[in-house]
Amino acid sequence: MHDDGFLNLLDHDSFSHGVPHATFARLRKEDPVSWNDGDEDTRGFWSLTRHADIALANKDSQVFSSAQGIRLEDQSHEEYLARRTFQETDKPEHSVVRRTVNPSFAMPTVARFEALIRELASDICDKALAVDEFDAVDGIAKQLPMMMLGRILGVPDEDLDWLVEKGDALIGNSDPDFTDHVVDKMDTSAYRMMPFRSPAGVELYDYAEDLLRNRRAVAEEGILAKMLRDENGLKGLDFKNFFCLLVAAGNDTTRYSIAMALNLLAHKPELIAQLKSGQYWDTCADEFVRLASPTMHFRRTATQDVELHGKTIREGDKVLLWFVSGSRDETVFENPHDCELGRSPNRHLAFGQGGMHVCLGRHLAKLEVRIVLEELVKRIDTFEAIEAPAWTRSNFICGVKKLRVRATRAA
Repeated sequence: MHDDGFLNLLDHDSFSHGVPHATFARLRKEDPVSWNDGDEDTRGFWSLTRHADIALANKDSQVFSSAQGIRLEDQSHEEYLARRTFQETDKPEHSVVRRTVNPSFAMPTVARFEALIRELASDICDKALAVDEFDAVDGIAKQLPMMMLGRILGVPDEDLDWLVEKGDALIGNSDPDFTDHVVDKMDTSAYRMMPFRSPAGVELYDYAEDLLRNRRAVAEEGILAKMLRDENGLKGLDFKNFFCLLVAAGNDTTRYSIAMALNLLAHKPELIAQLKSGQYWDTCADEFVRLASPTMHFRRTATQDVELHGKTIREGDKVLLWFVSGSRDETVFENPHDCELGRSPNRHLAFGQGGMHVCLGRHLAKLEVRIVLEELVKRIDTFEAIEAPAWTRSNFICGVKKLRVRATRAA
C-alpha cells in the first residue's frame, strides 16, 4: 500500500510494506493529536506522534493509564483480567512485580552474558555465511534472540523452535505468515480470553501449566525457576501470562532490531565500512534500535479529560503513544531517517524510556545487536540485498521478516 501521507493507522495493511513514515511525518507537522475513527470491531482512538507529547504521556501514568489494556483492541473487563500482565498495570501493582523480575535484566546481570552471546553470535554467523545467499532474518536475526531467550528462561534448547513459533503467532496475530487465525480476517472470539486472541495462547498456557506443576525441567539459574521458587512470585494465571509475554516480547523485538540493522547494511555498504573502523560500537546499537522501533506503539487510557494542542481527550478515550513516530521527530533528531552510527545523544523512544514501563530487556537487546554485528562485519567484505525485504503485517510490531542477501566472506 503506497504511503501518500494519509494512511489509516488502524489498518494493518498500512504497515505491510514497512512503517508509513510519510503519514507520521504529516501528523507530527499538521495534527500531532489526531483522531482515528474506529470500525465495527474497534472504537476510535487518539494518536500522539510528537516526541515531546509521547514522552509527557509516558511519564504520567495517573492521567494516561495502562490498567485498561496496552493494545489497540477493545477488551471487556473480564478479558482484560484474564490476559493482563504487569505491563497492563499502574503503580503500585506494577512496581511490585517489576522489583521481582528487574534483577534478571539489570545491566550487571546482562553483562555476564557477553561471552556467551559472542560465542553464540560467532557460531550463528559462521553457519549463515557457509553459503553465499541466504535469508538474513532466518539465518542471523532470528537465531540469537531465540537462543538467548532459552538461556534467560532456562528452558531446554529443543523447545526453542516451538516456543518461538508460538510467540510469533501471538505477536504476529495479524500476519498470515505467522498464524492461521488472522485477527482482523476471521472471528477470534473463541480465544478472547487468550493472549492476543490467539490459539497459540492455549498451547503456551499448557506449557506454563506444566512448569507450574513441575512437569517440565528448567535450569535453576533461569528466571522461570527463580519465579517458581519465590514465595512472592507470580502464580497461576499471572505466571502464565507473564510467560507468554517473555516468549513473545523477549524474542521478536530484538529479532526485528537486528533485522533492521542487517537491512540497512544490505542497502548501505558504507555502514559496513564505518562499523569495521571500530569507532561506533558504543553508539550504533541505539541508532539501529531507534530506526527499527519494533514495538511501534503502546496504548493508554485517559483517566480524566485532557487538553492537548487544542484537542480535548475525554476520560475513557484510548490514546496511542506512537514511539516509532517520536523516534523520528525532526525537532529532536537531525536527519531523522538517516542511519548515523555515531548519533549521540540518542533520545529515541523505542524502549519506552522515561516511563515506569521502560523495556525490561533493553540492555540485553542492545548487547545482542552490537555483538552480532561485530561478529558479522569482521567476517564479510560485502553484504547486499538481492530481493526487497518483506515486512510484517501489523500496526503493533513492525519489522523485516524476510531479507534475502548475498555475502562474500572476508579473505
